[in-house]
Amino acid sequence: MEQTHFNTNSVRGRLRRQAILADGSQKTERKKMIAVLNGILWLLRFAIGVCVFSFLNVVIYRLPQGESVVHGRSHCMGCGKTLTAGELIPCVSYLIQGKKCRGCGGKISGRYFKVELAGGLAFVCCGAFFGYGESGLLSLRGLIAFAYLGILIIVALIDWDTKIIYNRFHIIILLLGIAALWLFPEHPVTDRLIGAAAVSLPMLLIAIAIEGAFGGGDIKLMAVSGFLLGWRSILIAMFLGLLTGSAYAIGMMAAKKLTRKDHFAFGPFLALGLAIALFYGDTIANWYLSLL
Repeated sequence: MEQTHFNTNSVRGRLRRQAILADGSQKTERKKMIAVLNGILWLLRFAIGVCVFSFLNVVIYRLPQGESVVHGRSHCMGCGKTLTAGELIPCVSYLIQGKKCRGCGGKISGRYFKVELAGGLAFVCCGAFFGYGESGLLSLRGLIAFAYLGILIIVALIDWDTKIIYNRFHIIILLLGIAALWLFPEHPVTDRLIGAAAVSLPMLLIAIAIEGAFGGGDIKLMAVSGFLLGWRSILIAMFLGLLTGSAYAIGMMAAKKLTRKDHFAFGPFLALGLAIALFYGDTIANWYLSLL
């Protein structure tokens, strides 16, 4: 009887250990599967951002040319060759083709690749910062932020090329600001109204006093962005815009590529400041105010 009791306990012990090992193995497999699915989800988020900003490349190029951004096939700017589906895969086609057109062999501007890459990073960052929502891709707050970043890159590059900021983009940012009233309730209406005037009004007064100090497009950009972001973030954005814009101007004058009388597009530097302020404007402003 004692021997039988001993053998029974031994068998039970072995079965228990096997069950523990099997359970541990299943947990490991589940973790691996979850890691793979998360990786696929991250790639999907990145790919969506890349594809959206690939279309924005079309807007950036065609709008100043007076071309439709909806109708007409994409083509090489050098030889006019209509691009095939395989030549339109964002990021990938640029690398596979060796950064050259298959028709004429002309070099493809690296800007297109950089804008697409920026789109993927923007989508991922907006999700990480503002949440992924029920879809697991992007929350409504993140969607507002991503749309705003898309408008900023259009504004920045068109302004860089032409020194023009189209009014339609001011209107879109204003509409985003109205939507943000519900999606970002931490910024009350008074905060947004102050933000709309805090930077744009001084810019307007300076532009009236000093001809050419600021363009009308820049002033309107800061007005509608102030309504979207609030007064703290818009002040930080302006500071960063002035800082980077001044650094650029000093560098160009040192290289004798600009003189004091020359004008350059300020919109790209404002857009950079606004993009940073979108994520960290309130944090930076609150940190600074805590030092006072």
